[in-house]
Amino acid sequence: MHNRNSSNTIAEIEKELRYISGIIKQRGREILNNYPITAPQFIALQWLLEEGDLTLGELSNKINLAFSTTTDLVDRMEKNEVVERIRDTKDRRVVRIHLLEKGKSIINEVIQKRQEYLGQVLENVSDTDVDHLSSILNLLHQHMKKVEEK
Repeated sequence: MHNRNSSNTIAEIEKELRYISGIIKQRGREILNNYPITAPQFIALQWLLEEGDLTLGELSNKINLAFSTTTDLVDRMEKNEVVERIRDTKDRRVVRIHLLEKGKSIINEVIQKRQEYLGQVLENVSDTDVDHLSSILNLLHQHMKKVEEK
């Protein structure tokens, strides 16, 4: 009987994910070259788009960067007019980072281009296989989240 979690299979999965991740990162960087934002800024903007306004502390946790590094990142993004710092309406001491229209349109365009790239890659793959791929990746993500929570 085949052991479904054999170390060979796990090693293959890890390798494929590493290669795929590398290619997507590289492709993402090429797309970003046409925009006035860096890769770390892209990640920060993505979180702001998905989560709404975040404090500097929350944002630095999400993007796994030191607080001071995140502060510099936000300073540069503010200069580029993609985000702004706003005071919390309930607690004036709290400052939140707010995504501006320019930031929103950049992030949406970049995500659109990334999706177009994936669409091209999967052009000749059957709908059934694409559906399977989607549900398997979703399953992987759910299990990763469970492990994170422990």
